[in-house]
Amino acid sequence: MTEDTSGRWRGWRTASQESLYGPEGFYRRPEGPAGHFRTSVHASALFAGAVARLLCRVDRALGAPAALDFVDLGAGRGELVTGVLAALPEAVAARVRAHAVELADRPVGLDPRVAWTAEPPKGITGLLFANEWLDNVPLEVAEVDPAGVPRIVLVREDGTERLGEPVSGAEAAWLARWWPLAPEEGLRAEIGLPRDTAWGSAVATVDQGLAIAVDYAHTRDTRPPFGTLTGFREGRGTAPVPDGSCDITAHVALDACASAAADAPAGAPGARLLTQRAALRALGITGTRPPLALASTDPAAYVRALASAGEAAELTAPGGLGDFGWLVRPAGIPDPLDEP
Repeated sequence: MTEDTSGRWRGWRTASQESLYGPEGFYRRPEGPAGHFRTSVHASALFAGAVARLLCRVDRALGAPAALDFVDLGAGRGELVTGVLAALPEAVAARVRAHAVELADRPVGLDPRVAWTAEPPKGITGLLFANEWLDNVPLEVAEVDPAGVPRIVLVREDGTERLGEPVSGAEAAWLARWWPLAPEEGLRAEIGLPRDTAWGSAVATVDQGLAIAVDYAHTRDTRPPFGTLTGFREGRGTAPVPDGSCDITAHVALDACASAAADAPAGAPGARLLTQRAALRALGITGTRPPLALASTDPAAYVRALASAGEAAELTAPGGLGDFGWLVRPAGIPDPLDEP
């Protein structure tokens, strides 16, 4: 008999962990994340092509090693790693060791070149790319009570909330540094400490190369006063209910993550934050429309170029995917996004 947990009060971190990744969790469902929301990977093949170009830059910076790792962290159903392998030049693809890191079962029909694992490999030489991974690392939510004290928010399986104990210890220290709450009843924050830890562990697996996290993000001077915790189901935003029926996500304090993995070898560039718009433009995606004259000389080519420009515009759009944050952390190489 399945245990009835509907009336049990838990912190959002535990509730989300079970709801998303438990045996009957949202990310175990057969349709996968693409059945419920659209990431840059699903928006256009241009995104995987840009990541493939980035991997080639990493390859050149490493001096074309005999084995070049590409790690798709939070791989969904392997869409990004599949697109990257397809977009790589044959000479580079022949040396790539492709890894998809995901808790769900390996998809049927995935390219046999792709290793499917629950944890990233150690000793990576190449590129670790975490696209919309950190926003699904569960965390606690804090809310200020009538006395001005931040308390842990507890939740039941039906989404009903109440306030628990005051925030304390390392979580209180994180709030004070990264998301200080004024003593005003109802203000909320998401305590990003587990994400800092997760990102630090991911970066530590890269011996040489580059680690990148791409996500919904905010920084200390732009924290939303009531937090960002939300749900997604079948392409629509919904109330976050930790019963396995929807995605549960919150934007990422990428500045805190950057600080958590700040140590770099002497003389090596440190971590930096930039928008997806800036990053993709550095990789050749601009959204520039083709010249109208092409419509007369080669109508089919004009239509293709116009469609590509539309997809590029979506990937770089202000107020949309273009505002995503890219946290870029080189390891022993120059920052490839600075390459002309």
